[in-house]
This record gives sequence, C-alpha cells and structure tokens, in this order.
Amino acid sequence: MRKLLVIGIGAGNPEHMTVQAINGLNRADVLFIPDKGAAKTDLAELRRDICDRFVTNPRSRRVEFDVPVRAEPAPSYRATVDDWHEAIAAIYESLIRDEVAEDGCGAFLIWGDPSLYDSALRILERVRARGNVAFSLDVIPGITAVQALAASHQMALNRIGDPVLITTGRRLTEEGMPENAGSVVVMLDGKCAFGTLDDPDLLIHWGAYLGTPDEIILAGRLGDVGGEIVRTREEARRRKGWIMDTYLLRKSGQ
Repeated sequence: MRKLLVIGIGAGNPEHMTVQAINGLNRADVLFIPDKGAAKTDLAELRRDICDRFVTNPRSRRVEFDVPVRAEPAPSYRATVDDWHEAIAAIYESLIRDEVAEDGCGAFLIWGDPSLYDSALRILERVRARGNVAFSLDVIPGITAVQALAASHQMALNRIGDPVLITTGRRLTEEGMPENAGSVVVMLDGKCAFGTLDDPDLLIHWGAYLGTPDEIILAGRLGDVGGEIVRTREEARRRKGWIMDTYLLRKSGQ
C-alpha cells in the first residue's frame, strides 16, 4: 500500500525542521511541492531550499503542482471552502495515483504544523473517502507560527492560570474579543481585524514572516501601535506581494 507523510516544516526558518521531519523527507520517494502562483513564489522556494538542504536520499524526486485559488465567499464561507477543498482533493488524488508507486512513499510539505489551521489532513480524508486510491498516513508535527511568534517576542503564550484561545480574524470581527480567554492568538487575518475592537488598552504582539530573514515584529498597547501595524503590514505586503502574519491579544493588567 502507498504510504503518505504529512510533514510540518515550520513557520519559515529551515532550522525549524525537526530530526523527525528530516528523516521523513528522506523516507519519501516523491516530495510534493505546492505552487500558489507568482505572488507567493517565496513559499515554494522555501520548500525547495529545505529539500536542497536536508534531502540526501538519491532516489527521491520532487513534483510541483498548482494550487487552485479560493473564490471569494459566496454564498457562504463554508460553502466556498468546501468547493475549494474538493478541487484540491481531485489534484491530490491524481498526484498520489500517478506519482507514488503502489509500494512507494510520498510526502506533502506543510507550512507550520499540519494540525493547526491547515487543511491537508482534511483534504486527504476526502481523497480516502472517494475510494479510488488507498494509502496509509503518517503525520509529523512542525513548529507553528504561534510558537514562532512567542519566541520572537520572548514571551510565554499564557499568563499563570489563564487559558489561551486560538481564533481567526473573521471570528474576531464577528464576535469581538472573547471573554473566556486571557490570551487570544489570531490567525488567518487578512483585514487587520484588531481594528474592529473598541478597547485601545488591549496589548498586541504582532509578527509577520516569522522565522525568516524578512521577519517583522511590533508590540504594545493597541491604541498606540495598531495604526503602525496596519501601515507596516500593507507596506510589507506591497513590497513582497504577499504576507503571512499572526498576533496575540491580551487585556491589560490581567
């Protein structure tokens, strides 16, 4: 039976690669590298760099594939994501069937960690459910942007006795700052959702391109640095053509 590895490769620094992840790369006959278009060519290039640096298996080869662009939410966010995942599942199925031998091993290189706000595992379950190609699965964890954010700001994610909530920019806009968490990590925020909050005394720790040479971090009282983060983020996105960022919010004095 085909074996598939889903390997977390960290948040952007090749040195985030664990020994387990490096060993996984070298177990694979085929390394799948997604291409999200010219605007995000840096992301594919990082995966290539990781392979150049760590892969010593002379039998391995790389297969690059195009990732379809997700449509704007219509009629609903969930429906749009479902359609997008179905399109990617069809691509995954073809890759597994055509590129991995019956007794071979293929690896998907996943930014950060496969278990945190990444859809590869859900998409592979769709492929399995189709019943057209059989495979077993191993998941190798990686360092997440959340961990990289805390490390770059030299801070602990949680305060003593307080929970940590991980949410998205969309949910933060819709629901506001959660009352039941001392620290809130916000991911997948394309529109600076912290700007919709009405508490200028919130503390924010923000980071973009975490772990890479282009890393930017800013921190402070939201009322003082919120505008600076918006401007810095837009300048960086315009300069590179893409941005990947996350941030942590806390109520002051808690």
